[in-house]
Amino acid sequence: MLALNIKNETSRLRAVVLGIANSNGGVPKAEDCYDPKSIQHVLAGTYPKEGAMVMEMEALAAILEKYKVTVFRPELIENYNQIFSRDIAFVIEDKLVKANILPDRDQEIEAIHSVISKINPAKIIKLPEDCHVEGGDVMPWNEYIFVGTYSGEDYTEYITARTNLAAVQAIQKLFPEKIVKPFELRKHNTMAKENALHLDCCFQPIGRNKAILHKNGFLVEQEYEWLLNFFGKENVFEIDKEEMFSMNSNIFSISEEVIISEKNFTRLNTWLRANGFIVEEVAYAEIAKQEGLLRCSTMPLIRD
Repeated sequence: MLALNIKNETSRLRAVVLGIANSNGGVPKAEDCYDPKSIQHVLAGTYPKEGAMVMEMEALAAILEKYKVTVFRPELIENYNQIFSRDIAFVIEDKLVKANILPDRDQEIEAIHSVISKINPAKIIKLPEDCHVEGGDVMPWNEYIFVGTYSGEDYTEYITARTNLAAVQAIQKLFPEKIVKPFELRKHNTMAKENALHLDCCFQPIGRNKAILHKNGFLVEQEYEWLLNFFGKENVFEIDKEEMFSMNSNIFSISEEVIISEKNFTRLNTWLRANGFIVEEVAYAEIAKQEGLLRCSTMPLIRD
């Protein structure tokens, strides 16, 4: 059995589900895309090639294995995008919460049955149908659970609104001892630079007390200010619109000291090293064209 344990984003990683890019369905039609960045690349003819994405994911797998992390992969579904394992479920403490994601993606959770079968069924939570949530919006941070959401009355008009207030309330009920802190995110269906698809597209805690932050991703300035004060300005790396578009906040921590980052994130990687982090660089720019990066394609199961 797998003894799940996730209390935060940065404790030493021991087991993770990493997505796969094989047989991912080729180039979709623009109208079938779920996010503005994918639409942009489909229309421009620059949508990522499967072979390039497979290479990127295998390079990430090699880094995880170098650090002795147990890596689980989904079973292959032909012609189906299975890259972003973070969306389909998330672990908090010793519970795995199945996400209620876009109906077109229901098969993804079935493809990690071999992992789920190793978990005590009593620790697997399925939220009510009216709770929409994806793992990219959910960040355990010790006594807190940070959750990205959108509560506008026009929620249903946004393909980019993935986590609703019903889910925030359900998570609070599931973890009554935690402080569940929601953040309203800026949503846009067609302009990727004005859209925070998930919370990890504009914020991520790193190390013990530091964070990456993008102000424009937050709809409510006071909520952005709360994070800035919580971590302290001197501990926050602020990214601009272009860096947010390139997914600079969507890196992935193996531990409090070791971070996997995209090799083109020059300014960020320089700052990380100046602040004492070991940075494992990987090419991931093709995956990024689908508005997801390193955190999106990993779903941690166990951290020390």
